[in-house]
Amino acid sequence: MLQVKDTLRSTVNLTFDGRVFKVYHGPKAQERFDNEIRILKYLEERGCGFVPRLLEADPTLLRTITTNCGSRVEHLDAKRTQELFAELEQFGVRHDDIDMRNVTYRQTDGRFCIIDFEFASILPEPGSSAPDSAK
Repeated sequence: MLQVKDTLRSTVNLTFDGRVFKVYHGPKAQERFDNEIRILKYLEERGCGFVPRLLEADPTLLRTITTNCGSRVEHLDAKRTQELFAELEQFGVRHDDIDMRNVTYRQTDGRFCIIDFEFASILPEPGSSAPDSAK
């Protein structure tokens, strides 16, 4: 396994078979773990193809295993970054951490992808004024 991130909030490792192991720690780890799982399931139900797929979630270890969405992006202009996160909102999710560090590039299909949904929120359904209350 290759460690790609080790911060106060999480540790992320990549396996050589294409899985991403993420362990949550630090402030509100359980809340962030639960939210990321909820958001990834929501996006999968809606057919969003440019986010990781949740393969496994272990609540005792606060660990998720997802598919790999490619490598980190080194350069992406602000306009394209905004377009990408706006595209995510068409699937009913606001990322709430719009930054290039949350964008990857998947070489297999030439697609920019979005990762890291700890702070994301589900948008109200069209015609509904209720905020995301299913957290």
